[in-house]
Amino acid sequence: MRCRSTYLLPVLLAVAVLLTSCHSSKQFMYNGTDVRELVRAGNALGFDIELHDNWPLMLEASSWIGTPYQYGGNSRGGIDCSGLNVAIYKAVFNHQLSRNSRQQYEADCKSVKKSHLQQGDLLFFAIADKVNASNINHTGIYLKNGLFLHASTSRGVVVDNLEAAYYKKYWVAGGRVKK
Repeated sequence: MRCRSTYLLPVLLAVAVLLTSCHSSKQFMYNGTDVRELVRAGNALGFDIELHDNWPLMLEASSWIGTPYQYGGNSRGGIDCSGLNVAIYKAVFNHQLSRNSRQQYEADCKSVKKSHLQQGDLLFFAIADKVNASNINHTGIYLKNGLFLHASTSRGVVVDNLEAAYYKKYWVAGGRVKK
């Protein structure tokens, strides 16, 4: 049986959609967050944001969708995968990460099994002939339900599924940031 509070967010989201469709200028706030912003973020990310989700993470992640890829980039004008992690961790968690993916894995994280990933955990890949920790060269941030945010060299900042054949092939590890 689901907790009553689990049903609260869908009701709030429905009201927010109605308010938005009526071009209301009033904000519809819940726990200090404009619910309409959560609806927009969910649309950008491709899934519903629920009551138990990390709202600040989801809002920040959605704001990066479509940002072009730029090797070494660290701004909304262009960003790479590790730079995206750095920017999101600074904005959401006020935590400074190392600047490249391998350093993030080695210095900033403790290992987490794929089956135990939580929102905000980092994901590490080795897009190389030998898939191992010494070849880590790509990273992303776990969102939920097997979906993660990352800066793709060909598509910019996007959400992808960990179970896609490409990401399964190059998967190295998950990491929970040490605080």
